[in-house]
Amino acid sequence: MDDFEMEGTLLRDTLDKLGTINKWLGGNRVTLNGITSLLKGKPKTQTYRIVDLGCGHGDMLRLVAQLGRKKGYTFQLVGIDANADTIAYAKALSVDYPEISYRKEDIFSEAFQKQRYDITLATLFLHHFKTEALEALLKNSCQQSAIGIVVNDLQRSAVAYGLFKIIGLGISNEMIRKDGLTSILRAFKRKDLEALSKRLQLPTRITWQWAFRYQWLIDTETQKLKK
Repeated sequence: MDDFEMEGTLLRDTLDKLGTINKWLGGNRVTLNGITSLLKGKPKTQTYRIVDLGCGHGDMLRLVAQLGRKKGYTFQLVGIDANADTIAYAKALSVDYPEISYRKEDIFSEAFQKQRYDITLATLFLHHFKTEALEALLKNSCQQSAIGIVVNDLQRSAVAYGLFKIIGLGISNEMIRKDGLTSILRAFKRKDLEALSKRLQLPTRITWQWAFRYQWLIDTETQKLKK
């Protein structure tokens, strides 16, 4: 899935199946609960601009749109992905969600780094980056995000690796089987997230979630007040 030129039936089948697996394992609620937590006590009279980094085919943003409609929030949702075909597929699936827009964009570009949002989402995204790039991304996301960042990512765990190998026996898509195991090996221990928080001086809340996930909430509003 790190191949940004990938396209066609295999890509779309992979995105669909990943969305189904994420839903089945309860991963979506980790992001949705994080948004709800960051918006607690915030007025519903304003529009909140939320960006989803590595948005894939937009399944998370459609759920966020549904959350906003249900809770009475006005959201302006932006999905960013580096793959053009992925963005095209996300747009096709989101025609009933006028509050969502999508862009093919490099998140490390100067143009993107100048953009501003209220909340940044990173769902199963950060484990793709090595430490230097990850720190640069987090620093810029903190500058971009007026309220906070919701990270929903995998726990690096031998148990999770073994369970996914078993689950993989029932998955026909070989790319998902291989990428899933690779992602778990690249994933985080709690101490990794704590070390990043300390090094970058981020006000954070880190909680373990089923299935083998961490919810990492970064309170950029508090961070800015301390400066």
